[in-house]
Amino acid sequence: MPPKKKKSTKGRKLTKAQKAKQQQEEEERKLREEEEAKLQAEKEKQERLEREEKAKELERLELKDLERREDELNELRHLLEENHTAVTQWRSDAAEKIKWERYMRCDGIPDPAVQQDINTYISLWRDDPEVNITLVLKQCNVALQLIEELEGLLKDVTDPQEAEKYQEGLVQIQELVHSKHLLTTEEILKRASGNIDTETGNMQTVVKDDNITLCLWANLKMNARFKGLNFEDAGLGFNLPKQLAVSNVGVRILHTRYDHLSLLARMAHLRIHAPSRRSLAGGEEADIDASEQGETEGEGEMEEDNETQQQQQQRVDEEEVQFIQGSEERKSSASIRSGRNSVQSTGSRGSQGSRGSQGSRGSKGSRGSKGSRGSRGSRGSRGSRGSKGSRGSKGSRGSRGSRGSRETQIETQIEALSAEGDVTSPVEHLSESEFAQVVDLMQHTPLGGVFYYDVFQLPPQAHQVNGWEIRQLLDKGLQVFPYPVENSNLDDTEGLTCPPVGASVTLPDSVVFLETPQVARWDAAAKQWRMDGITDVSYEEAEARISFKMDFFQAFVLVQETYANLPFQSWELRPLGHDSALFTINGALIDLSITIQGNQCMLQSERERGLSHLTGKWMSGPVLQRAMLNAGINIFVDEYTEKYVSTCGKDPLTEHAAYEQMALFASACAFSWSKWNAKCGAEHLVMQVCEHHGPAPVPKASWSLYLLGAQRSQKLEITEKSEAFSPDHYPGSEFHSTFIHMLQDDMSTDGIVRTRECSYLFVDTVQSLLCATRPLIYA
Repeated sequence: MPPKKKKSTKGRKLTKAQKAKQQQEEEERKLREEEEAKLQAEKEKQERLEREEKAKELERLELKDLERREDELNELRHLLEENHTAVTQWRSDAAEKIKWERYMRCDGIPDPAVQQDINTYISLWRDDPEVNITLVLKQCNVALQLIEELEGLLKDVTDPQEAEKYQEGLVQIQELVHSKHLLTTEEILKRASGNIDTETGNMQTVVKDDNITLCLWANLKMNARFKGLNFEDAGLGFNLPKQLAVSNVGVRILHTRYDHLSLLARMAHLRIHAPSRRSLAGGEEADIDASEQGETEGEGEMEEDNETQQQQQQRVDEEEVQFIQGSEERKSSASIRSGRNSVQSTGSRGSQGSRGSQGSRGSKGSRGSKGSRGSRGSRGSRGSRGSKGSRGSKGSRGSRGSRGSRETQIETQIEALSAEGDVTSPVEHLSESEFAQVVDLMQHTPLGGVFYYDVFQLPPQAHQVNGWEIRQLLDKGLQVFPYPVENSNLDDTEGLTCPPVGASVTLPDSVVFLETPQVARWDAAAKQWRMDGITDVSYEEAEARISFKMDFFQAFVLVQETYANLPFQSWELRPLGHDSALFTINGALIDLSITIQGNQCMLQSERERGLSHLTGKWMSGPVLQRAMLNAGINIFVDEYTEKYVSTCGKDPLTEHAAYEQMALFASACAFSWSKWNAKCGAEHLVMQVCEHHGPAPVPKASWSLYLLGAQRSQKLEITEKSEAFSPDHYPGSEFHSTFIHMLQDDMSTDGIVRTRECSYLFVDTVQSLLCATRPLIYA
């Protein structure tokens, strides 16, 4: 029998109760949907009304800003022009006063701007037979003053012919100073036997003045057990191998607190090896093309490297070319629009068309946020110094014969530098590994002066016979002792008999080394500093002493990374009183403050070593900047800084206009760093500002955020503690075409009056300091 079919419940009718419940649920669902739709419509309507109201309010504010735009720009232009005119007149009067005082001195010191006077001075001093060390050093100090003045003229000159004259005179005086040092060295060594040390049987002496320290040692006893000598008073020492300990030699360590060799290297040729750079957003590293100035001298590698050199030559940066041609003005792309031109550019910001050059800034977009100092990838290459391959090749040692008679470290550069219209000189071809050892004088800075490390043949000593002094006279002057032995037939075994020579230096008290210093040697043939050929480097931090060995005797310097203290961690500019302000920078490695009073500045820092001669002393802004750079404290930027330090990539015109207006209100308002400056885009700037009086620190609750752009400025609703950036303006605030008029909305009458009464010299000093440090893009 077939199975019974089950009764289907699919078509079973619902009961009345079930139908009623289902209908009720359906009605409730519709009511909920209608209610939600009604609420959503009301919400959208409210949002639309708010947007419309906000748009109307923005339109009202923009129209109001547009109505008073011309008046605000004219007022700003008037303030800037007034200050610029006063500063220009003051500088002109100061220059005339200095010129008149020089004329009235009548001290026989030539005017460096008059070539005839310089030529006469050089000729007379060259023929002066004086060899007494005390008198010669006084003459050298006068020459160094002339060199400094010539360097200043060379930086400011625009005429190529004038620049060539200044450069020629500068090099000749440098050369003459060095030759005078050699003559006095020879005179002291001639009389070494008359100044024998009773304990050692040799002669050792130290001569000091404000600019040099001369350490001399004459090997009279020739003791094979002699290892070396430390000049304790001078903080210098040397170690000699056995061959020199038994030779008739004299050792000289001449420490000049100035550095003429680096200047010659810059004038001869400029090499820039730019590291990779990270964007602030933490993106991928983007390599920066390295530029190399110069031509190859190697004939065998000419064809192989011709194409590479052409590509490198095409990438030579225009700024480098200008530097090589003698234009050493350290002006940023923004700060070059100073004075009247900057005022006019500020006034014309009403139209975007005047900023058409901003299109070229597209390449800077990758620098939209700031990364850490770890982005300096080139610093990792220091490990390559551990490779001593350059010493392994004895053939390279044979080339040391080019040292010849080292009467001076500088004279090999004169011909190349004095040729008309030729400031660059051919540079020998270097492989990639060798090029890595060449010191990039933009990325690294020699500090503490130059140490000339030489070994000479000891001149014939005098003999006393029957009351007469008999001395053999030589007409060839002081001769360099050849070390290591220059013999092309040396094999590896014999080469080991010429070990390297040692040197030790106590770090100068006038210099701050933020990191462990590196040692570089002078390559006179190539006119450059190099880091190869230096081994066994040992640094004793507690004693601030560095020791090392070199393959042979030559000049050396202590080197530090130029931008080690960048980028800044934070900054603040706050008023202290009438025409007085405090500019504080928290750098990557050291914090410092600069007090500004009128046109004078004073450095303050918790660090004492290396800065005792600077801190607490008033000096002009340019003098302080130069002194800080010489002391190893660099918070200043130039056209090369962005090659080595990541930036925010801001519009330079907007940035410069901000510095101008910050300086105008620096006597009544405090300004500070904001984290949102890196988030607001390249076209805008964000900083914290508040009105502040008195020397007390600014209360944290007083700060407000302001957004600056090319078209307008506004107060922001967000704070430093907000979770995200928003460009919404502060409720109840207005828009203004200038930053200073935006600030005036929240300032007291007394504060506004104070800004109008501040000195033009104070305003100029603050603006110059801001333009020199550029905190809005390097913090």
